Amino acid sequence: MRLPWIAALLIGPILPAAPALGDTPEPSVADVSYYGEAAPDAYAAERCRLDVFRPEGVDGYPSVVFFHGGGLRDGSRRAGDLLAARFLPEGIGVVVADYRLSPRAECPAYVEDAAAAVAWTLDHIRDLGGDPDRVFVSGHSAGGYLAAMVGLDPQYLVRLDHDPAELAGLLPISGQMITHSTVRAEGGIPEDRPIIDAFAPAFHVRPDAPPILCLAGSDDLPARAEENLYFVAALEAAGHSPSRCLIVDGRDHGSIYSRMADADDPAAEAMLAVIRGPNR
Repeated sequence: MRLPWIAALLIGPILPAAPALGDTPEPSVADVSYYGEAAPDAYAAERCRLDVFRPEGVDGYPSVVFFHGGGLRDGSRRAGDLLAARFLPEGIGVVVADYRLSPRAECPAYVEDAAAAVAWTLDHIRDLGGDPDRVFVSGHSAGGYLAAMVGLDPQYLVRLDHDPAELAGLLPISGQMITHSTVRAEGGIPEDRPIIDAFAPAFHVRPDAPPILCLAGSDDLPARAEENLYFVAALEAAGHSPSRCLIVDGRDHGSIYSRMADADDPAAEAMLAVIRGPNR
């Protein structure tokens, strides 16, 4: 049974168990510092690293930059191995990135890190055989929040000489589209007080945002499905036409992502349809 709406909106940092994989692929490029020599602090130098999974025998492949969940307080890029295992056979590259975590870092550090990982991908994916015009950004839970923030608030990529317009699409999975619960907690805002401010993806709805597919489960965290439906409705009201929200029946906050390894999984199939595009 769902909790009341207001109480439900606060929930964010609950992580599902790490998904079990059969054959976990090995990254083609591993443990790269996406800040390089420009890491903003020692924690960023330690934490802000990524792996690249390249599909074999495919030139000009599309790529998905994936951010893990964990409420912005926990988690590892290893969560993205599942997506790599699912997408590599489809000829799609996957970039999995870690980022600084609260409380050692505070907002907007983790949003800045996510933008830096995306900028690194835009700068380097061609050298790794990919197409820089077909870079998508995704993530599960807190990672979905980061994907949406990077793609909707231009300031983070603009500082890195890029723009959200360069992205082929955003694919957040069960992300918070209001101000994230950890961001609220860092600001001393009671957890039962939902807000939409500059640190909410919904604050930045605009007609020229990249194409967006939001995913959530019918049995997701309370209000998470409704939050994503509201977000897409707000995008459409702002004049953004290439946006969609898919609520997958019978999936909860963990299984909306972990079951993407299943054959014919509707969430994975929806993402693949966006990545392949209408003419593929």
